[in-house]
Amino acid sequence: MNMPSRPVTDDQAPPTTPTRSENPLDLKVHAAMARATSSVSPMSVLLALFDWAGHLAGSPGKQFELVNLAFEQGRRLCKYACEVASASPDCPAHECVDPPAKDTRFVAKEWHHWPFNLMHQSFLLTQEWWHAATHGVRGVSKHHEDIVAFGARQMLDVFSPGNYLPTNPLILQHTVESSGTNLWRGMLHALEDAERHAAGHPPAGAERFVVGRDVAATQGKVVLKNRLIELMQYSPTTETVRPEPILIVPAWIMKYYILDLSPHNSLVKYLVDRGHTVFCISWKNPGSEESDLGMDEYLQLGFFAALNAINGIVPDRKVHATGYCLGGTLLAIAAAAMARDGDQRLASISLFTAQTDFTEPGELALFIDESEVSLLEAQMQDTGYLTAGQMAGAFQLLRSNDLLWSRMVGEYLMGKRAPINDLMAWNSDATRMPARMHSQYLRRLFLNDDLSEGRYPVDGRPISLSDISTPIFCVATTKDHVAPWRSVFKVHYLTPAEITFVLTSGGHNAGIVSEPGKPRRHYQVLKRAVGGNYVGPNAWLARAHRHEGSWWPEWSAWLDERSGEPVAPPALGAPERGYAALEDAPGQYVREK
Repeated sequence: MNMPSRPVTDDQAPPTTPTRSENPLDLKVHAAMARATSSVSPMSVLLALFDWAGHLAGSPGKQFELVNLAFEQGRRLCKYACEVASASPDCPAHECVDPPAKDTRFVAKEWHHWPFNLMHQSFLLTQEWWHAATHGVRGVSKHHEDIVAFGARQMLDVFSPGNYLPTNPLILQHTVESSGTNLWRGMLHALEDAERHAAGHPPAGAERFVVGRDVAATQGKVVLKNRLIELMQYSPTTETVRPEPILIVPAWIMKYYILDLSPHNSLVKYLVDRGHTVFCISWKNPGSEESDLGMDEYLQLGFFAALNAINGIVPDRKVHATGYCLGGTLLAIAAAAMARDGDQRLASISLFTAQTDFTEPGELALFIDESEVSLLEAQMQDTGYLTAGQMAGAFQLLRSNDLLWSRMVGEYLMGKRAPINDLMAWNSDATRMPARMHSQYLRRLFLNDDLSEGRYPVDGRPISLSDISTPIFCVATTKDHVAPWRSVFKVHYLTPAEITFVLTSGGHNAGIVSEPGKPRRHYQVLKRAVGGNYVGPNAWLARAHRHEGSWWPEWSAWLDERSGEPVAPPALGAPERGYAALEDAPGQYVREK
């Protein structure tokens, strides 16, 4: 496959930070504005509203369509109300609107009884109307359309009949059956949560998952520690191991132990038990002292420092490098720089839900434009980092029905505290982001798309993913709100390397933590040979073979095919080369709050 030629010289690359006011007063005002608005730029929202409202005002045809739709919906609702009044329990009225495929709020049979059937149907019709009103207005930019549609969805969700006691038949029924004790329990839950939030404590139940005991418990040693990372080498559990070690590069917007949860669903343990020597980076949870750390430091003090340590502990062996989420993007950057410089230390590259092209990053792009980034930069300059709560809040808004409203209804109105699992406990163990790194990440990758365009600089020179020839195993998930699978898929036209692409069921995290034996799991896989022709995502879906179960064995077999015959395990660390075993895994950085 011939890759497109996009030569870029250093002087052609746009500056990563545009010229803008650095007036201290402006920065203070913008930082205060960010704190007051939870880092949501008022100007970004107003521009989107003005763009949408202005073009809608100048589109009489679209206005006429919306008026017609409102009358048609009113007619359908009136007809449905008449049918409901005359229907028998054995032959209920046919609903006038069906909920979206992924909306399960009104599936219970109680919602189909009067008056709750009229309530939820009215809500769904309103939702349908606003979807039509916020989409397809001629002249509105795609970004502004997405912001307005997202805002309309959020506002509508606030008024969903499922969120309130008088309009939710399930809550009413449970309240009667329990004589109101559910509301008492819910109040206690709300008070406990408020107290925990004020004290900075994790959610109730998270204390059952102690780092180093219940999660992140795979045995090993910290063999390298610097300002940014601790590198862990895990103890072998087999008599022989594959000669090529595995280096795992997790994202630093999360704690690394998403890949080393409980023993039954730990990907690290799975690899170790199958005869691999595994190393994993644990990133420091940065504070104001680390505000000066940028993407270059994450590359040099992170990936390359870890790779050098592995070369010292397991000399003369190539490495299977694996990156998850943002760690995968960093790995792609490192691999392109190594290919440019003739560095052949990698045996393979595995990318899990990692984007290399950021032109279509999914709903996360709602929070990323020049106005938003400038506001964040002002706030981060004030604090030195992006707080964990800001990042968690953005992800929570993307799935407000699942992560916010359903939890509030279940715990505060139904009075039922769902037991927390290891993945939920990990999700509450959030991290911060250094100001310099986060600004560079948002500007270089999201706003400028420097990586896929061949403008991203490493050591002062641009890199190109088209230089990579190392075999790639790429995993995407079907329900990913952070790295949509079609965006991850774009790696196919950025490099001519052999690519084995896997699309697995689940979301950004649960799709990766998909141990064998987990029910209702499946994946599709298809390999493109070196230099093979490009196949688009729709054609790929039609051709890729479907398999039931976990994708982990598929990856394990892929690694085995690219590894040598088993040998005796290496020692933990190499003191003679400066890589002594410093302490037991999981080290100290993962415990930082």
